[in-house]
Amino acid sequence: MAKNKTIVTENSVMDFINSYVADDQKKIDSFELIHLMEKWTGFPAKMWGPSIIGFGSYSYKYASGHEGTAPILAFSPRKAAFSLYVYSPSDENTLLLDELGKYKLAKACIYVKKLSDIQLSTLELVCKATIAYITQHNECACRT
Repeated sequence: MAKNKTIVTENSVMDFINSYVADDQKKIDSFELIHLMEKWTGFPAKMWGPSIIGFGSYSYKYASGHEGTAPILAFSPRKAAFSLYVYSPSDENTLLLDELGKYKLAKACIYVKKLSDIQLSTLELVCKATIAYITQHNECACRT
């Protein structure tokens, strides 16, 4: 079975942002996302792999037998846009996306160019709905 590449590391989140993120506004937005996601999850920011900033963790297992650990919420300040790993397939989240603002959606990721393009209050609701979904469907540190 393939081993997960995206695992929690001891690398510094601050060092990553300060060395990887060149755009000043993206740095400001990154620090704001850290503040918000720490508040919403109750977990400190940690590096997952070389470029994802995650908060908390949960264990999952697919019907195929593949299993692993993933952050409850996460983001990556990629060059083109932020990749927000905050979306779960719940009815509540589907409805909330109409109010989020300017974004693109992939299977499990919301892409946002800058935080001013979205409603942060709606992002909070999406994140909290995702935390609830993960808590209900997976083994999760967010249960404590």
